[in-house]
Amino acid sequence: MLERGGSAADAAVAANAVLTVTSPHLCGLGGDLFALVYDGNGTPAALNASGRSGSGADPERLRAEGHDRMPHHHDIRSVPVPGCADGWLALHDRYGKLPLAEVLAPAIGHAREGFPASPLMVPGLATVGPLCEDFATARDAGDLIRRPGVARALEALTHGRDGFYLGEFGEGLLAVGGGEYTEDDLATANADWVDPLRVRAFGHDVWTMPPNSQGYLLLLALRIAEGLDLPDDPADPLWAHLLVEAARLAGHDRLDVLFEGASVDAVLDSAAARRALIDPAARATVRDLTSDGDTTYLCAVDGDGMGVSLIQSNASGFGSLIFEPRTGINLHNRGIGFSLVPGHPAEYGPRRRPPHTLVPALVTRPDGSLRSVVGTMGGDAQPQVLLQVLIRLLVHDLTPGEAIGAPRWRLAGNGTGFDTWQAPDQTVVEVEEGGPWAEGLGERGHPVGSKPYGSAFGHAHLIDVLASGVLAGAADPRSIIGAAAGL
Repeated sequence: MLERGGSAADAAVAANAVLTVTSPHLCGLGGDLFALVYDGNGTPAALNASGRSGSGADPERLRAEGHDRMPHHHDIRSVPVPGCADGWLALHDRYGKLPLAEVLAPAIGHAREGFPASPLMVPGLATVGPLCEDFATARDAGDLIRRPGVARALEALTHGRDGFYLGEFGEGLLAVGGGEYTEDDLATANADWVDPLRVRAFGHDVWTMPPNSQGYLLLLALRIAEGLDLPDDPADPLWAHLLVEAARLAGHDRLDVLFEGASVDAVLDSAAARRALIDPAARATVRDLTSDGDTTYLCAVDGDGMGVSLIQSNASGFGSLIFEPRTGINLHNRGIGFSLVPGHPAEYGPRRRPPHTLVPALVTRPDGSLRSVVGTMGGDAQPQVLLQVLIRLLVHDLTPGEAIGAPRWRLAGNGTGFDTWQAPDQTVVEVEEGGPWAEGLGERGHPVGSKPYGSAFGHAHLIDVLASGVLAGAADPRSIIGAAAGL
């Protein structure tokens, strides 16, 4: 798309569209989207294309059935109306240069003509093969997969949102919804341009999405970390301990403060008080001290200096494991972010957006010029991964490849990737294979685990705009199928 004269937004939409076809285990037309766009005018534009629950959402019914949390799989009630397609349209309408049909043509071609199953998709094929005929015959990496219904849905989208949301896909969603959605729900666009969040940290402005995104956790952790005496060497266990504590003190109350429309100004202003609770020698017990994925990320920068940081997700692998029956589009389960506590500000209910883990990020210099676009998959761990990448980039002056490829840690809950903050003082610090911090973290009181180098620690990608104007980029080697490419 860049070679054809398209903008970074055209490139981002085209790449994301191809991924929704070829990587349904990570993202899809049945998921949500967030994006930050730098167009040279200082403050980036922020796009929230996360879907809202249907008008039939009924928390009392779920509680009566015995649920105390939103169902994870096989339940349409955890499927808000997908916002991805609305997000593409909003990005293209505002920043696109090429016709939408040209932007979506590669994705349509892959869906109609077929593509080889990737190594990352193979483990999920046995699960989804019986659920959708598109995947019924694929078994191994390289097996050809065709998705004709997805091709039809993409072609319908080239004629406008009604062709998608009120066409074949929308009709199928109403049918499988069983009263969860109304036609008015599908007729309402789920893409809004909103004011981004910003903090000044380590000599740069770091930008991300406001709630319902958990992006504030990255900004708060950066603000906490800036006042800490970080070691010069990231291999020092103290480095990991201080950043782990910054992340824990930023996120321990996330379930209480993150919901659609929440103001996090006061939370961001609490950085100094939270920083004061950090002991360089020992792990804090945050509840005593304070009284009170799967996803795909991509970024693009064009010759005019526009930068796009885009993240798009099904939430959990293939999502809800429910497929819209007419097009074969798998539906996300982002509704797992809702609360079922009566009266909670994030309680599941009609036409509400759930708390979201997706955190696109963008960095500008004090003069307002673009420095970096960066993001990662990783569920609850996204802010933690980005904290480490940005500290390595902005504080330790590592190259994008070094910052992306270095070992990481993450805070882990009970295994879903979305439960880190259910019990903040029971989280385990999982250290990636090759990480040098396990012994030092254990000595400071952290429960420590280990995992192999791989996708459990995110797939982070980054484009850095050097002072010379040269672009430097890195794709995460953990992703296996990621790539950094330039003209």
